[in-house]
Amino acid sequence: MRSLRQLGWGTLRLRLTLWYVLIVGLSLLIFSGYLYLQLERSLIAQTDVELRLAYAQAVADLEDEDGNNPGSFPNTEDYQNIARHLSQASFGVRIITSQGKVVDGFGKYRELPTWVPQVSGYATVTAGRTDWRLYSNQIKTGNRLSVYWLQVGQSLSSVKEILASLYEQILLGLPLVLLLTGLGGLFLASRALRPINRITQTAQAISANDLTRRIGYQGSADEVGRLAITFDRMLNRLQAAFNRERRFTADASHELRTPLTAIKGRISVTLSRARTALEYENTLLALEHEVDRLIRLSTDLLFLARLEQGFLRFSRSTLVLSDLLDTILEQAQPLAEMRHITLIEDIASGLSIYGDLDCLIRLFLNLLDNAIKYTPVGGEITVQATAQGSNICVAISDTGPGISPEHLPHLFERFYRVEADRSRSTGGAGLGLAIAWEIAYAHGGTLSVQSQLGAGTTFTVRLPVDG
Repeated sequence: MRSLRQLGWGTLRLRLTLWYVLIVGLSLLIFSGYLYLQLERSLIAQTDVELRLAYAQAVADLEDEDGNNPGSFPNTEDYQNIARHLSQASFGVRIITSQGKVVDGFGKYRELPTWVPQVSGYATVTAGRTDWRLYSNQIKTGNRLSVYWLQVGQSLSSVKEILASLYEQILLGLPLVLLLTGLGGLFLASRALRPINRITQTAQAISANDLTRRIGYQGSADEVGRLAITFDRMLNRLQAAFNRERRFTADASHELRTPLTAIKGRISVTLSRARTALEYENTLLALEHEVDRLIRLSTDLLFLARLEQGFLRFSRSTLVLSDLLDTILEQAQPLAEMRHITLIEDIASGLSIYGDLDCLIRLFLNLLDNAIKYTPVGGEITVQATAQGSNICVAISDTGPGISPEHLPHLFERFYRVEADRSRSTGGAGLGLAIAWEIAYAHGGTLSVQSQLGAGTTFTVRLPVDG
């Protein structure tokens, strides 16, 4: 026997359908019970009204002028007409004593069950398999010594037949409704969960070599729709992350291979024939330069990896921003003087910031070093610091050639270069801005860039005062 899963009935789909059928079934059952009781009550109330009217007709001419009752129904033509009318309407009317003895009656009074009331009013009495609805009330006699009851009764068979018919219709209709509900629920559940099936198929088709598959949901923005859209967005982020990692691996390999190839080439050339001591010394100096480049690259990569993974421990403290930026400007001043670049300082007084001294120095020094490299000879660099609410804003602006808009979104990616040869010629590996961005992020801040071709570039660091 094939299982439900083999038949294509997903577990969630089946459970949703069963819950839907159960809720609808309970709702219909409760409503049907309520309808049954209300109909029964309404029919009994209608019978009571008819009994009361029949009683009024029967008692109309029963009493004499003094309000006394002779103990039997009069034999007048009018009363006979009343009796005939009530008999045709299936009423039974009788007069009984307090001991239950029938004194007189007409209609179906012989079928009425023997029952002596204690108080006036309505009562349901069963005789055999038939239920009767009775209305009883005391009537006066001439001597006022005997107690008589005038009873009007009617069989509840027609009421029972109506209720039985409704009961049968409920029993026959409820399974049919539940069957239709189950089929409808299965259809709705299948339609609602269709995007989830597509999510499952898409997830199964995704591999590390193919992250291009998408669900492409086009339906309404309900819960399942939002799940499908969110899944596609997650895949976009994963694909972007994988692409960045692949690009990082390729760039890192390229950056490492370049100095290693240079080292290997110089060693091979040097060993190709005998050299003088001076030549060996020059070769060793060139090798030392390439090794220093490898050390800087590996150190930056290690620092960046520890920043991204949160393994770097910060030694935070409250720092005076003017002193911090003065220290950085002093370190950058010799390089700026070599290029005849003017450093302009515009720092508001009384600013302080909470963070790691070494990391913040590296952050601002990377930005300042980047500005000096790409500012033409005789240009200007402005370092401005202001307070903006709960943040400290430090902007480093240069008068360089600017950056094209298509490059701006990628500036803080690892190994990204606006011009392939420009960064290498200046000694960089494309990690400075990525490290600066990570340091700002680790301090709860942001790093942004604004640039216009021919009008210079501005890097803005926003850091919270309380860290």
